[in-house]
Amino acid sequence: MSLERGDDSRMGSGLRWPGSTRVSQGLVAIMVLLAIAIGGSDSAVAGAQAVLKSDDTASPIEASPSETVFRDCSDVDSAGIAICPELVVIPAGHFQMGSPSSEESRHGNEGPRHLVSIAAPLAVGRFAVTFGEWDACAAAGGCGKRHPADKGWGRGWRPVVNVSWDDAHQYVAWLSQYTGQPYRLLSEAEWEYAARAGSTTARYWGDSIGRKAANCNGCGSAWDGGRTAPVGSFPPNRFGLFDMLGNVWQWVEDCYHDDYNGAPVDGSAWTSGRCGYRMLRGGSWFTTSNHLRSAYRGGSSSSYRGDDQGFRVARPIQSKTSP
Repeated sequence: MSLERGDDSRMGSGLRWPGSTRVSQGLVAIMVLLAIAIGGSDSAVAGAQAVLKSDDTASPIEASPSETVFRDCSDVDSAGIAICPELVVIPAGHFQMGSPSSEESRHGNEGPRHLVSIAAPLAVGRFAVTFGEWDACAAAGGCGKRHPADKGWGRGWRPVVNVSWDDAHQYVAWLSQYTGQPYRLLSEAEWEYAARAGSTTARYWGDSIGRKAANCNGCGSAWDGGRTAPVGSFPPNRFGLFDMLGNVWQWVEDCYHDDYNGAPVDGSAWTSGRCGYRMLRGGSWFTTSNHLRSAYRGGSSSSYRGDDQGFRVARPIQSKTSP
């Protein structure tokens, strides 16, 4: 089931729902993970989040898994922010896409549940595309030379917002030209596979929303329901991907469908259907916690720009250029 949100002027019509601080960022991640793992000492988590909140311009917290992480260029802008997004190689595999009937807050458009095969490894943006990365595109004459509004929340390491699906396509086209690599948006199936990272629970950290695991309206973070957080402010999933749930909705390639009847099972994008609308995944700082589930599906007009909508990039791994 999809829910029309055209009555919410904030969201616009047609949106559908079903320094020392820098050095300590890795420690902050460990503190948050430990606090969540032991049942959530609010004081411990709050202390870690306070460090992050005190320096919104700091680099994202670092994960420490053994995933392959790389960039396709080493260029930086005048503020020292890398122009090319950091990528994580996720493995090939199989997963059950959609939610079981027993999942709390489940919507009908999350089924029927079906097996999907991801046949080859894929490089996926470690973070949602940032304002810094977008602004580099605009400064180089790409992205329509457009600098989306940040609402005074800051640019740099914050996820770019107020970008449409069409805008996201401009960015991946520019990045492909800049790097010589075939960048694109993830398919909806690839996104869910990447978000789940082998998990079968409602969220990649468990069934419960918990506290301070993400940024949403009701997640208990320092930014809840008010603004975006800098990318990487919360622990990553098992693939080493940050903010797959919460912070900003993420555009994916697929056309809008009300359910999975007839959906591709090979991980490819579904490019037939209501293609004036495109799918959004992951929930955001503005949405309630029931939207922050790996199976939850949203969508909007491909031209709509919202202050809680961003995107993440992907590119195939080619043998001659594999890191």
